[in-house]
Amino acid sequence: MKIDVHTDLVDEQLEQAWRLYEDAFRHLNALTVQRHLMYRAEFDDVMADGRIEKWLAYSDDGVLLGLATYTNQLSAWPLISPEYFARRWPVHYATGRIWYCGFVAVPTHEHGMFVQLIEAMYHHAEEHGGVISLDICRHNIDAYRLDRAIGIWLRRVSGGRVRAEAADSQTFMIYETAPAVQPVVPADMPNAA
Repeated sequence: MKIDVHTDLVDEQLEQAWRLYEDAFRHLNALTVQRHLMYRAEFDDVMADGRIEKWLAYSDDGVLLGLATYTNQLSAWPLISPEYFARRWPVHYATGRIWYCGFVAVPTHEHGMFVQLIEAMYHHAEEHGGVISLDICRHNIDAYRLDRAIGIWLRRVSGGRVRAEAADSQTFMIYETAPAVQPVVPADMPNAA
């Protein structure tokens, strides 16, 4: 396996990355309230943004099997709050030693690519005495215990020196009115009976 780090992806490399990313995250949109699959234009913007590193994992025969995004320029990633990190770790923030992992896309989990990408990004931050942040949806916590699995892998890689904590969570609430009543669908609506 080989991991290459790029600041931007173009042409066929961009197309391969999109196909892999879409394959990895498409299913989550039906399982989570917050959309996990970026629209193509959003994806292209991220792939062109030089502030965000693209970590590409290739098989020995050159097939793209994994893709991750990683940045220590926190304002580059939409919807995270750099101010939170600046307040919590002011020295790390001021010296660019806080990294955000936007996603790790490994649709097949082939050859432990997910673990190898996580480990490589960990070592990069460890070299600088850094902090790493990422978000994990509740589905991946409930179904795969991904938060615990990543913690176990990183404790093993770090010789037990990693400390993990849940920094924040957001709960999406649903308030269904009259749940026992079937909704009335107007006859002119598509799919009306």
